[in-house]
Amino acid sequence: MFKNHPKGLIPAALSNMGERFGYYIMNAVLLLFLCSKFGLDEGVAGVIYAVFYAGIYVLSLVGGLIADRTQNYKSTIQWGLVVMALGYVLLSIPVVHSAGNHMWLLVFTCVALFLIAFGNGLFKGNLQAIVGQMYDNMEADAVAAGVKGDELNAIKERRDSGFQIFYVFINIGGLVAPFVAPLLRQWWLGVKGMVYDASLPALCHKFLGGGTLTGDESANLTQLMTKANPNMVGDMTAACNSYLEVFNTGVHYSFIASVAAMVLSLVIFMAYKKLFPTPAKKEAAAAIDYTPEERASMAREIKQRMYALFAVLGVCVFFWLSFHQNGQSLSVFARDYVITDTVAPEIWQAVNPFFVIVLTPIIMAIFAAFTKAGRAISTPRKIVIGMFITGLAYLFLMLVSMGKGYPNGEEFRAMDIAAQTGLKSQWWVLIVTYFFLTVAELFISPLGLSFVSKIAPKHLQGICQGLWLGATALGNLFIWIGPVMLNKLPSLWMCWAVFLIICLIAMGVMWGMVKWLERVTE
Repeated sequence: MFKNHPKGLIPAALSNMGERFGYYIMNAVLLLFLCSKFGLDEGVAGVIYAVFYAGIYVLSLVGGLIADRTQNYKSTIQWGLVVMALGYVLLSIPVVHSAGNHMWLLVFTCVALFLIAFGNGLFKGNLQAIVGQMYDNMEADAVAAGVKGDELNAIKERRDSGFQIFYVFINIGGLVAPFVAPLLRQWWLGVKGMVYDASLPALCHKFLGGGTLTGDESANLTQLMTKANPNMVGDMTAACNSYLEVFNTGVHYSFIASVAAMVLSLVIFMAYKKLFPTPAKKEAAAAIDYTPEERASMAREIKQRMYALFAVLGVCVFFWLSFHQNGQSLSVFARDYVITDTVAPEIWQAVNPFFVIVLTPIIMAIFAAFTKAGRAISTPRKIVIGMFITGLAYLFLMLVSMGKGYPNGEEFRAMDIAAQTGLKSQWWVLIVTYFFLTVAELFISPLGLSFVSKIAPKHLQGICQGLWLGATALGNLFIWIGPVMLNKLPSLWMCWAVFLIICLIAMGVMWGMVKWLERVTE
């Protein structure tokens, strides 16, 4: 699996794995943490989450511009890790929320999220650009050595598998990370003699905020608090304040692990820094004086490549809008509609990276078999297939929701506990959903990175990787519509139907461009 790849691939992947581990600790709990910490509803918390998530990828354009202008990718990456670590340090401070500090504490949290997003922008796209440059160098060395024909094509095909390997390491970090915050939160609750319950924070905030609880909600609060915080149940105000403080402090402590992960990632990157390409030196050595005709021809080729890049990015916007519901509507679905008494809802996000690790070698083998048989599947066609499979995930959820007769989120949470429990789905619903989404991801995300590195002009590697992440940002900017639809549409199945339609339209558009994209990338 690792044979015949550049020596710097695994160290780069390990550095990225450490950063992703720290990031996914925070990402797994962010939406639900904003709700439990500040009493925000899912719609408002979803907007903050979406802007933060979009900011990560928008700021990758800034990071790519800095690296391309300075030709100092490595220093840009290192500073990214330092800035991210600072953001996680701020998040780890367990300031107790109250009515008096609500606004400044929320602003403080958003500043910490901005630092994480900015640091990620400096780090993420530029590390991917370095991986692409490794394969550029490997292919150039093969051409210089006189390698031609099928042997050269085989070397060029390694780029796709290299980015898939890189992607596996990302998901090793993502597999472990979702367990950290829930386990630390549960441990801290246990230290204080309390029991975890996902439904309690929203009820506590509504009670403390002076909101009118329905008869069922009041009964639910008493029943859940009696179990979760029995020592103070006689004074419901004190019980709610105590529970929220301990519940959220446990999450704050988990961000210390994110700080440690940033430091580890930085150490790995520094230790293997010499293995990574130095673009500035290679560009200087490759300086050639082109004729005006050659320059005009190169300009036309660059224009065609950029058109193709933007076409693929436009389609992938809709993939990310649908896929990144794992931290939005799918987290709310796991919390409210699925039996998760023994498993915190955040932990279900680990199913996706688990499937990435397990399925990547299988999908790589399938792609390799098609290539060996002379029927290689082009990257644009893989993206078409990926959009179709994404649609299958939401078709499955739509059918489950129709069969269960699920109301929207607001109506479901207003029901009494017994009625909610009778309607909840089994854990396998989430497993099947994440299986479809993961297979789709493996057809789009790592291969999209490979596509960008193939098509990007050599002097615009960082910018083009930033554009890929910018398209991801645009998709992420609108992911907040998931929780809003889940809570506001008359029935839950309608929410999933919207995502199904989005995926099918994007698939059709991509299918219409396949032949043109294949010609441009030949």
